Amino acid sequence: MTYDRLVCANCASPVNEGRCPVCRANRERMQQGNFLAGLNPMALIALLTVLIAAVALLAHQTA
Repeated sequence: MTYDRLVCANCASPVNEGRCPVCRANRERMQQGNFLAGLNPMALIALLTVLIAAVALLAHQTA
């Protein structure tokens, strides 16, 4: 999940704005947590499409 859609329970503002210490801490934790966390959903779909096409091409060549 990306932090740009999260709302902080402490200050009720978007987490990506980092208005309070809780927002800033969660934003930092999510940025460090996973290299895929920074990708938007369209980039993930494109990556998945390329991966499926590569597997299909490999399967076609071996058959």
